[in-house]
Amino acid sequence: MTNTEDNIVLTEAVFYTLLALHTPLHGYGIMQETKRMTDGRLVLSAGTLYGAISSMLEKGWIKALPEEEESRRKEYVITEQGRNIARTELIRLQELVNNGNKIINN
Repeated sequence: MTNTEDNIVLTEAVFYTLLALHTPLHGYGIMQETKRMTDGRLVLSAGTLYGAISSMLEKGWIKALPEEEESRRKEYVITEQGRNIARTELIRLQELVNNGNKIINN
């Protein structure tokens, strides 16, 4: 891997937000999906989530969808760049688990 984004380590909140946004969701929907994916272990606060959303929008990892008139909720979706970031993080996490298993289970 050669680009500089390959060395980024994501927080758990950012990683799960990227996973959740493979389907367009608004903030509350992201919170609910993250809670569901982790069986209630990870509960994102509004401050954590909206800070992460702001950062990811700025980096181009997610984008806001046009707002619909009848809804005041802004929806977001992952971009191709965000998908690449999530894939790279998944590879990093798999390496951690594989190396941990080699040491701990031997």
